[in-house]
Amino acid sequence: MDADREGGGRRTPGRAVAYAACGVVLLAGCASMPDSGDLRGVDSTARQDTQVRVFAMPPQEDAEPTDIVQGFLEALTSDDPNYETARKYLTASAAKKWQPELSTTVLDDGPGATFVQSVDREQRDDTAFNLTGTKVAVVDAQQSYTPASGDYQQTVHLVQEPKTKQWRIDSLPQGVVMGKSDFQRNFVSVNKYYYASDTKAATAPQMVAVADPVYVRERVDPMTQLVRSLLSGPTSWLDPVVRTSFPTGTALKDNSSSLTPDDRNTLTVPLNDKVKGISQSRCEEMSAQLLFTLQNLTPAVDEVELRAGGRQLCSANESQADRVATRGSVEAPEFLYYVNGEHRLVRVTASTRDGSATKPVPVPVPGALGDGDKDLRSVAVSRDEHMAAGVGLDGRSLYVGSLVSGGSLGEAVLVSDGKTTGDRLTTPSWDVEGDLWVADRDPADSRLLLFKEGAGKPLEVAIPGLDGRIKDLRVAADGVRIALVVEKGGKQSLLVGRIEREGTTGDPQSVSVRELRATTPDLEEVTTMSWAGDSRLVVVGREQGGVQQTRYVQVDGSTPEGPPPAALTGVKEIAASEDAEMPLVAYSEDGIVRLPSGAQWQKVDADGTAPVYPG
Repeated sequence: MDADREGGGRRTPGRAVAYAACGVVLLAGCASMPDSGDLRGVDSTARQDTQVRVFAMPPQEDAEPTDIVQGFLEALTSDDPNYETARKYLTASAAKKWQPELSTTVLDDGPGATFVQSVDREQRDDTAFNLTGTKVAVVDAQQSYTPASGDYQQTVHLVQEPKTKQWRIDSLPQGVVMGKSDFQRNFVSVNKYYYASDTKAATAPQMVAVADPVYVRERVDPMTQLVRSLLSGPTSWLDPVVRTSFPTGTALKDNSSSLTPDDRNTLTVPLNDKVKGISQSRCEEMSAQLLFTLQNLTPAVDEVELRAGGRQLCSANESQADRVATRGSVEAPEFLYYVNGEHRLVRVTASTRDGSATKPVPVPVPGALGDGDKDLRSVAVSRDEHMAAGVGLDGRSLYVGSLVSGGSLGEAVLVSDGKTTGDRLTTPSWDVEGDLWVADRDPADSRLLLFKEGAGKPLEVAIPGLDGRIKDLRVAADGVRIALVVEKGGKQSLLVGRIEREGTTGDPQSVSVRELRATTPDLEEVTTMSWAGDSRLVVVGREQGGVQQTRYVQVDGSTPEGPPPAALTGVKEIAASEDAEMPLVAYSEDGIVRLPSGAQWQKVDADGTAPVYPG
């Protein structure tokens, strides 16, 4: 379920299949146990082909309570658009009150159901079952995913309706519940896009598009779902640092049909009257938001056309949208950078798109970091590839210089007082505005620092709720999120925080990182990480009692769909570009190696260390 499916990696959602002969799978309750015993757990349905539609069966005549509960739980995993079949297992009153869209609770396995012994053994017209399981995650009403843990326990109560004598559920928890495999079959993660409130690219007046991952039901008109989700606004976690160009109250026009692109791959989106009178520039911003969002779902949309009041407002194709805003996933770096065996900064061509198997030849970068006298331990290159920062070999000093021939380096802009290398400076990171971030790990004065345009007096960045010491950091291409590896008690956690800048645009008088969220709660050791898409990271770490592994994770803590990177032993550092077509790069026991698409790991430099893409 990968929300970062740019370019050729995008996945087309499954198409509806109308008849059983074409791939419809019917679910029906099949338990036949007596109502005085336990009901077996609802086994998660085996994962079906993405084009298979799964529909539930309504309750059978004179079904026992066990069959009703079983059938209802299975109906929750079907592709019924409005859960109409699931509602048939409820009393009329319960069906009206039940709101399945409020949440989706994901369990490690399908929910188990246990009969609750009635206090009054003579009372035979009602009964209850406890639903149990181990929580994995919860998707809220905004379709936002959050990892969860602990026990799940809820009760469903059934009554025998007086007139029909049929058993129905009259009390149940709000939302839906299902096992992990059913969730993976039913839902897909997709990025919807908003604009950073106070961030612009340093090299252009463009706005910056920010990915907001949500989960939509994959075979229940996902395109229309996604448009409605975009119009409803950003998720609560991202909302403080982004904005939307759609006026408040904008929605699809009443009675709009399912949204489908035409034979020219143009999607027409009819909106209500809230968008009447908007300027042309704002309309272009709206259409760019829609196109970025829809192209993350499917490559079948080449252009978006907005309509309201019976007329066309504006339209945008990919090139027009890219002029409105920049995204990390489409900003291809020119070079890959690393530290060579002489501890100087070198670079090689980043792209392997020409398919050449020739070993790249590294060359020193222009300027003092490439041909000077400073031995480097780690480096970072600005996103426009005009500036670079390097930490000295002992981890104590931070230097900043331009990537221009003959450029001087000057004195260190920061010196750590940490007693050991591990207690000094982290690898630095540049944001989209050209500001430089670094953490000082000195136990006596650990702090996160920001240098405006890489110079001047550093600003100390507040991190409310930080529990531990920063071991590593990377700022996202959007400039509003930062990934932190935080260490405490010998264990490391990968957290993603929201960057908030208060004051006028570009004024760093007050910068903070807020609402840290764990993205790899199952890992006790995080060796290295890097951004690998607009809402995805690549992480090297180890579970308790496990071995080192490399995996992709979403910023919301979910696992993207698709295979992990090819195995590589002894990884010490890893680098990825937000552009998914750039090869993954690592520093391992074989030196610098990279992984071109569809190939195996290839050696770049046996003596190299500290690989980085710009950022």
